[in-house]
Amino acid sequence: MLHSIKPERTDGHLPLEHYGAVGDGRSVALVGADGSIDWWCAPNMDSQPLFNRMHDPDDGRFSITPTKPFRIERSYRQSSNVLETVFITDEGTARITESLNSGVSGRLPWCELARRIEGISGSVEFEIVLKPTAAGRDVRTVKHGAATIRYIGDLATTFCHGDDVELLSDKDHQAVASHVTAPGSRTCIAFLVNDGGPLPMPGLDDIDQRIELSDEEWRRWSEQLTYDGPFKEDVVRCALSLKFLLFSPTGAIAAAATAGLPERIGGDKNYDYRYAWVRDVAYTVKALLRAGALAEPIAAFGWLVRTISADGPEPKVVYTLHGDEVPSEVRIDVPGYRGSSPVSRGNDANDQVQLSCYGDILETAVLFVERGHVLDPTAARLLTRLANQCVEKWREKDSSIWELKDLQHYTFSKIGCWVALTGAVKLARGGHIDATDVSRWESEAEAIREWTDAHCWSEEKQAYTFYAGTQKLDAALLLTTRFGFEHDDRLRRTRDAIEKELAVGPLVYRYTDVDQEEGAFVACSCWLVEAYAFLGEPAKAEMLLKQLLERLGQNFGLLTEMIDPSTGAGLGNVPQGLSHLALLHAIFSLQENR
Repeated sequence: MLHSIKPERTDGHLPLEHYGAVGDGRSVALVGADGSIDWWCAPNMDSQPLFNRMHDPDDGRFSITPTKPFRIERSYRQSSNVLETVFITDEGTARITESLNSGVSGRLPWCELARRIEGISGSVEFEIVLKPTAAGRDVRTVKHGAATIRYIGDLATTFCHGDDVELLSDKDHQAVASHVTAPGSRTCIAFLVNDGGPLPMPGLDDIDQRIELSDEEWRRWSEQLTYDGPFKEDVVRCALSLKFLLFSPTGAIAAAATAGLPERIGGDKNYDYRYAWVRDVAYTVKALLRAGALAEPIAAFGWLVRTISADGPEPKVVYTLHGDEVPSEVRIDVPGYRGSSPVSRGNDANDQVQLSCYGDILETAVLFVERGHVLDPTAARLLTRLANQCVEKWREKDSSIWELKDLQHYTFSKIGCWVALTGAVKLARGGHIDATDVSRWESEAEAIREWTDAHCWSEEKQAYTFYAGTQKLDAALLLTTRFGFEHDDRLRRTRDAIEKELAVGPLVYRYTDVDQEEGAFVACSCWLVEAYAFLGEPAKAEMLLKQLLERLGQNFGLLTEMIDPSTGAGLGNVPQGLSHLALLHAIFSLQENR
């Protein structure tokens, strides 16, 4: 989809919906609509930022921006994550094509951020600024022939450009250059990063050619998706956006590529999401399987099994991309996006209990075997152990899917445990895991259903409530319509109550009273679509989906975590995996329930 806008910064910041992204299976760079790469953590998604203008407008960036007023037209190439932006000025028009390059055999052993500049008509003068973020690291430069090598801590980097790019200054912390296009002109500039190995010095022609190679690889991957139903173009774009978050060295899936972007402008809910949540990994596996991908879901589920099996008796809520314990939150000394602070690194969800994770893992395993795949013995043993843990733990309080400090008997968590045990029964009956305890799992699943009906249903609200003993509502319960938990019309009535209390048009807040703290949650908005589809009203579901896509349509194919219903502005980290996978599932719900 082509987007035409005139990008403007407010207090030095672009709107979050004005960012595109490029990625290489290891890192993700955010490219602003004015040609400035404002965020890139390299060599990995969870490394320190090399560019961080998102949190401080005076901080590091890699910008290629016209010196005269301009507007842009922008889109991803068809079925690809190669990004193209056309800059239009009164004097001329030019195109920038951008890619985090891959090689013939997949991800390169170094990071290669490539940017091709082409003249279309007239002339456009670009100012080029390369200003890495030191963030407490020593920065020094040395000459290597005609090239300048920047050592940033343990990273070796270099700025590659041709003679048609005029280098105006080149100091430790910043290089400034200029380039003027002409009709048919073409040049390539790049920023290369490596750690733990030699820094290559490839020719610019080779880097430029790898933009096309990368485009071919993205297209080849997209063509392997087997989904062939309504909203296919949206499915492919969503799947490509999710692909940004797959961390190829381990198979983990990051919740988002950024950290510290606010859920409300000026608010303090500015979390680091560059980690792998068990919930989000499981949901992404299911979404990609339904889209027709196979290698990535297999790798991600294998990462889950290995990581949880190696990590003590009970699964954590979240792990690093390498499967380690997530560090606790530490404040970073930056102003924050549009003054939203504090900004933290790490995440305090590392020591929480989230009982619905049991359901996430078991339900994912069920989908694998339903698709004809085979569980290995390690996975089978883990799933059996988790089912028995669920029997012992479902009566406990937890932090809910929303990771709250207030421990309660959350309704969604109870239903998640019911999903886990009913899934374990299916796997055992099918011979995929040990069936020794299957009768126990069946009886406990029924006990969970009875307890939930007795303690979490409100006659006053005519709905399941957020947790036992409250009249508050939780939009996560919309998700349970896909689980087969519906009985006595209770989920239908719960859906209606949630829509009445938490929805603003197609947009839905997470739970009662949270609208004072954050925007509407994109995933919850998608779950409302699912709830209509799975409860027998596909026409209403399709209408809501079209309305939602219209509200989401101002971005460049990337979804934020939240949206301000009053302005349409994006909020939270981006690209947000949960938003993309929820949109995929919403579309699949239409196909499955027509």
